[in-house]
Amino acid sequence: MKKLDLNSDMGEGFGAWEMGNDFALLDDLTSINIACGWHAGDPQRMRPLIDQALKNNVHIGAHPSHPDLAGFGRREMMITPQDAYDFVLYQSGALQAFIHAAGGKLHHVKPHGALYNQAAKNLDLARGIARAVKDLGEHVILYGLASSCFVEAAEEFNVPIWQEVFADRRYTATGALVPRSHPRAMIEDEQEALQQVKMMSEKGLVNTLDNTQISVQADTLCVHGDNPHALEFLRLIKKEIH
Repeated sequence: MKKLDLNSDMGEGFGAWEMGNDFALLDDLTSINIACGWHAGDPQRMRPLIDQALKNNVHIGAHPSHPDLAGFGRREMMITPQDAYDFVLYQSGALQAFIHAAGGKLHHVKPHGALYNQAAKNLDLARGIARAVKDLGEHVILYGLASSCFVEAAEEFNVPIWQEVFADRRYTATGALVPRSHPRAMIEDEQEALQQVKMMSEKGLVNTLDNTQISVQADTLCVHGDNPHALEFLRLIKKEIH
């Protein structure tokens, strides 16, 4: 089976509010995506996560979003490609400064929530994001949904891209993620999720909600850290694919 990068979104608390079990997951991940403050996150969460990731030799990425703290970045917004560029450069640049101060380098950018989903199907927005990633540094990688507009945009701007797949999300026939509002959007059974990972990794295929199969390129796999069984699930996946 193809060896996949394992990533998870982290630092998604804010103030007195916490989400996920970030530091427990760090030992089993190869990449993390740190919230930059607009949907969640703050400097007090950035610093210790960066320090621990550097100790663990884990890739550190930015997780920028729409300016939507109240909606956790999951509400669509009408934005321009220039907005997408500005949002990503502003937030990722802040995290990049913290990484630089700790002696590390920004490895990648993975947009969050609605910004990610909108750009996955809107080439102009994806181009704005790809341009921002390019301006963050020539070796910074864009993490984007497999077989989506992110891929074409990254190629246009000569930005390295790792195509992302999901263990616990279902797919539509177009390759998009089934919206979270749908009752079958999430895969909650660990064995079903594991079989999906194996199919994507071994065959480059994934089953869709309407029982068809589509092709995907699996470079990096997202494991959602806010699942109460995330640690057990991550270790199960890691045992199978690493």
